[in-house]
Amino acid sequence: MPLLLAIIMLAMGLTLTIADLREALTDVRPLVMGVCLQFILMPLLAYIISMNFSLPRELLVGMILVGTAPGGTASNVLAYLAGGRIALSIGMTTLSTLLAVAMMPLLSSLYLSTVVEVDKVGMLLSILKIIILPVVVGVLLNYFCPRQVSRIKPCLPSVAVAAISCVIALVVALNVDTLATVSVAVVLAVLLHNILGLVSGYFFARLCGMDRPTARTVAIEVGTQNTGLAVALAFKHFTVLAALPGAVFSVTQNLLGAWLASYWSGKPPAETEKN
Repeated sequence: MPLLLAIIMLAMGLTLTIADLREALTDVRPLVMGVCLQFILMPLLAYIISMNFSLPRELLVGMILVGTAPGGTASNVLAYLAGGRIALSIGMTTLSTLLAVAMMPLLSSLYLSTVVEVDKVGMLLSILKIIILPVVVGVLLNYFCPRQVSRIKPCLPSVAVAAISCVIALVVALNVDTLATVSVAVVLAVLLHNILGLVSGYFFARLCGMDRPTARTVAIEVGTQNTGLAVALAFKHFTVLAALPGAVFSVTQNLLGAWLASYWSGKPPAETEKN
């Protein structure tokens, strides 16, 4: 999985220029909004939904771990396929992952009255190996070898589709035993959490006057969590039952994200301006 994600990020880097990265860092509004929704709205939604579905504490723990997790790397390829801003998506994923080192223990203490320890060094190394280095290599190749890169750019959407399909297949395969024990209530709670994250990201971005590509990027970023981290922390600090919401979310976010990306990418220009 890490190798597959690194290949995805390299492909994303090949589509970017230094100007794209500069633009993403210049306008900090989407970055700030994404972080606020990621660490304020998503945990709050997880708590409210869990209370309304009367989920037992173990499942509440799992929902909160998903809600406090940073953005997932799959969001970058989904944003690319949806016609979003790739540099912004990568920036949001990186920033939320860096902040998660402090925010996950803090938020777990707030909602669960217990501190969840996060492997800070491991997370930072993962950011470096899976996100930053592949993207930097891709951008540099695009800068120094534009002619060669331009020849393979038409193939990159197909590479992205194949990669996200492999991610979905791997996620399902890795969680097949866990998913077999999931109740309808858990599926509905996770699905609602996922959908509200996507809708809220798009709605708040548009409400603040951001353009549609930016709103799509924020929506997918907020609705795509690092469920692998949530599941790992559930196994380490709690129970197998606490890992269920993360396992289900890992499937729903990829399926919903892929469908949403397909919907947005398939709209004609006139319709895209309205949506």
